[in-house]
Amino acid sequence: MNYYFYKAVNIDGSLIDGIVEAEDQAAAYEDLTARNLRVLVVKKASKIAARLRQHFISRRVKRGDMVECIRNLSVMLTAGIPLLNALEDSIEATENRSLKSALTDAKKEIELGLNFSDALSRQRGIFPDILIRLVKVGESTGRLDKSLTDVADHLQRIEDLSQAIKRSLFYPVFAIVTTTGAMIFWFVYVLPKIMNVIQEMGVELPLITRALMVGSNAISTYWYVIIGIVILCVIAIQIMRTREKTRYYYDYMLLKLPIVKLIVYNKLLALFAEQMRILIVAGLTIDRTLDIVAGVIDNLVFRRALVAVRENVLLGSRISDTLKDHNIFPPMVTRMVSAGEKSGNLDTQFSFLSGYYIKRLDDISAKLGKMIEPILLSIVGLVFILILMAVLLPVYDLVSKVGKM
Repeated sequence: MNYYFYKAVNIDGSLIDGIVEAEDQAAAYEDLTARNLRVLVVKKASKIAARLRQHFISRRVKRGDMVECIRNLSVMLTAGIPLLNALEDSIEATENRSLKSALTDAKKEIELGLNFSDALSRQRGIFPDILIRLVKVGESTGRLDKSLTDVADHLQRIEDLSQAIKRSLFYPVFAIVTTTGAMIFWFVYVLPKIMNVIQEMGVELPLITRALMVGSNAISTYWYVIIGIVILCVIAIQIMRTREKTRYYYDYMLLKLPIVKLIVYNKLLALFAEQMRILIVAGLTIDRTLDIVAGVIDNLVFRRALVAVRENVLLGSRISDTLKDHNIFPPMVTRMVSAGEKSGNLDTQFSFLSGYYIKRLDDISAKLGKMIEPILLSIVGLVFILILMAVLLPVYDLVSKVGKM
């Protein structure tokens, strides 16, 4: 499939543009005209440019806005309000321009005879794939309101997961940045001034004072080298993350580093459980579900394990049995999945696991400050003891000499 940029005039006479995915230019033109658009321009776009555009468009719609919109639709449909009327009310209530425009276009497509899922699928840059999948399920079962509720719950859990990670990282990052800034200020600004005064008095500086002065002068003189080294380290880490040969070891390291692993590991387990739950609810087969989840998980250690699990499932193994072969899945996960397979309610078990690991992330974020605080206090205390010794030892020598005179 190829990507094509287009410019067209819609039935309201407004000029619109966007991206369409099609086999060739003729198919793209045919798809656009089927939407009752008067096509002005259709030209091929690179996959990178098209995906970047879709990425930035989708970022304009916050997950919270999407959750609110979907939940409102679900409530109105449950109350017996027709879909078109519910969409019209949602369009009026939505403040996000990108989402309002996408809903307006979807409503027009439905008025022209399309199914709700087909109308949403033409706005893939805005609406998540899981929404389109579950709307199709809702249309086939006649329970569109329930499908929308399931999607809203899913997106809300993903949002809760994202917020839990941000909360857990906020204090450590803030503490490290402020502590580093304070130490640099002392080394670059305060310490040299004090040392200059002491040197002017003709006091012989002890070893610890001379060592700190060398460090202070190095930071002041070669600050650009230090910044360059930091930038090179960041670039090296990014290269490690993009190359598959080194990406595996980088992801493995994240699962082993103290403190970091608490956040990364629980986040991956929560994401795994939640994606499995919602895709099973959407009616996908287990092998297809595992395939999609493996593509969503951004940790290569987890991804390879899920690919191996899928291959064993295709060969006839149970999910719980294959999960046991990989020690990244804790015993509780394998036991819950095994219970779900026996009772036929895998989605319920994954729902419990998802909620459990999101709750664990919240608990970690609350405790992380207490865990890191002693380490930071020890480092800061050691540094300032060294600075005090570097300043006070020459002063003590000076006072001793004055006392002997």
